[in-house]
Amino acid sequence: MKNKEIRGLSTKEVAERLASEEHNLTKLRINHAVSPLENPQRIKEVRRLIARLKTELRNRELTDIK
Repeated sequence: MKNKEIRGLSTKEVAERLASEEHNLTKLRINHAVSPLENPQRIKEVRRLIARLKTELRNRELTDIK
């Protein structure tokens, strides 16, 4: 998911997607600890997506304050 797509979502949708991706990351890490993932690069991609989502939420908080 690109930044442009994230900006198109509502704040509620971004928060829901963030929770979903954090849960997904936890599952990926557990699965990787038990047996190696087919594509371990996926963990890195999910971490970066979570960072993008958190950044967008923070930007929206800051613009609402002004």
